[in-house]
Amino acid sequence: MEPLVAAAESGLPVLGICNGFQILCETHLLPGALTRNESLHFVCRDQRLRIENADTAWTSGFAAGDEIVVPLKNGEGRYVADEHVLDELEADGRVVFRYLGGNPNGSRRDIAGISNARGNVVGLMPHPEHAVEDLTGPGTDGLGLFTSVLGQLVSA
Repeated sequence: MEPLVAAAESGLPVLGICNGFQILCETHLLPGALTRNESLHFVCRDQRLRIENADTAWTSGFAAGDEIVVPLKNGEGRYVADEHVLDELEADGRVVFRYLGGNPNGSRRDIAGISNARGNVVGLMPHPEHAVEDLTGPGTDGLGLFTSVLGQLVSA
């Protein structure tokens, strides 16, 4: 992980999905932790999310307030952090995705994804990569994350 941490700290866009979000927290690229779902059950469903921050490398193709639907599949998807960390994330606009239509795993403050201060590292529990083709997903809402980062890289 050392090369990835160094690259992220130098500005490389990094996206951690599901267990990848857990790893980003464990390596301290993102604060907090992912724990067992509050219900203690595995959850698998299409999940509505609201884009809270459209200023990251991964969400620049969206507008704040946009809503997307992507699959959620986890047993350890509950985002937790100390209250002061949650307050800091909220104050700094680092909550990137928030659950809508019910919190599937008990994540604090309905948080589905966060970013680092620079906005190049984003972690989220739901799976946007499974919503990039109408044939295999609930739609193509997840595609915007990948076109956002491509746009950022091309313009760099």
